[in-house]
Amino acid sequence: MDLNMPSAHTETRTTRLIGREDAVAAANYAPLPVVLEHGAGEWLWDVDGNRYLDMMSAYSAVSHGHRHPKVVRALKEQVDRLAITSRAFHSDRLGAFLEKLCSLTGQERALPMNTGAEAVETAIKAARRWGHRVRGIPDNTAEIIVARNNFHGRTTTIASFSSDPESKDGFGPFTPGFIEAEFGDIDSVRAAVTERTCAVLMEPIQGEAGIIVPPDGFLRDLRALCDERNILLILDEIQSGLGRTGRMFAYEHEGIRPDALILGKALGGGLLPVSAFLTRSDVMKVFTPGSHGSTYGGNPLAAAVGLAALNVLEAEGLAERSARLGDILKREIRALNSPLIREVRGRGLWLGVEVDPDRCPARILCERLMARGVLAKETHESVVRFAPPLMIAEDALIWGIEQFRAVVREVETEFGAAQPAPGSA
Repeated sequence: MDLNMPSAHTETRTTRLIGREDAVAAANYAPLPVVLEHGAGEWLWDVDGNRYLDMMSAYSAVSHGHRHPKVVRALKEQVDRLAITSRAFHSDRLGAFLEKLCSLTGQERALPMNTGAEAVETAIKAARRWGHRVRGIPDNTAEIIVARNNFHGRTTTIASFSSDPESKDGFGPFTPGFIEAEFGDIDSVRAAVTERTCAVLMEPIQGEAGIIVPPDGFLRDLRALCDERNILLILDEIQSGLGRTGRMFAYEHEGIRPDALILGKALGGGLLPVSAFLTRSDVMKVFTPGSHGSTYGGNPLAAAVGLAALNVLEAEGLAERSARLGDILKREIRALNSPLIREVRGRGLWLGVEVDPDRCPARILCERLMARGVLAKETHESVVRFAPPLMIAEDALIWGIEQFRAVVREVETEFGAAQPAPGSA
């Protein structure tokens, strides 16, 4: 395998295409200045022919790698038969997909949607109706406990309980009914519980916050608290699930099972938006015809792709691969012992490298990595995220680590270990 870094590109075509996009696109993202054209496995190529190692995998959506042949085959075969019908009719693909989902998760029922945010909204509606109709909480008063610094999506309701000011500024009025507690602090969660609490909704590992892993035992304590107070434990595994952390689901690291589970991203095999809300039968039965739905949710094409994605995850042992290669990634990054790096945290092939932004913002490190042929992305100013496809070759991963090591050493030399980077104040 040729692991040489890409040649320096002229940016002529890149600049033109970025300008064309910027002229008509909403400025709601600040992407790195690269224009990608095609991909295969763990690799991406830009419009100038330069090759990059994908260390982001679209926030876990491309856990299978780009254009996995078995998932692509399932898509092509299905699109030649039937793609969209709406849920006004049955299809011959949905049952098998949902059976696989329920078998894999241990949940009894599944409700398919498209995007992760839609699946989170589904969970919120289920929890509230269950609280009102099963728990007897007075109508329009049910409360859901969420974690500070959470990230569950960007709809108006979800933004209502975000801790990020940028996610909320100017978008109110907001939806009430959400109580914030400290992530990883069971006493804080316990203090937030009232007679109106119907559910706790949390990520088992906080992704957008910077790959924040809670203290050992937190999820077990959370499970016990929810059992004690008859509260639904809903875990958002949109990013952490389906092998990302070295287990099929992140909650398995603590040997628990949630009452309800939210999945997305990797469920679409890197090809389509596919998501699902899963729970036990007595909770799911709060939905009746007309109470919730989606024209595209559970369409035959999505079901075929989702089933293929799940089968590949199991057949190729991608969770186990994530555990093995994740150990290498964490060990090698920690071994850098750089004054720029404050902390290295994560599980499996999901790592957050917290840097000192006064010495060098994470964005600069990502730009330097891009110049060396590695694509990663910062969160906030202080964390570089690494989340490569789970099928990444070991030598490619090691090459990517070597590029990060080189970038860290460059920055140490250029800016000095104890001096702020220019313009970083």
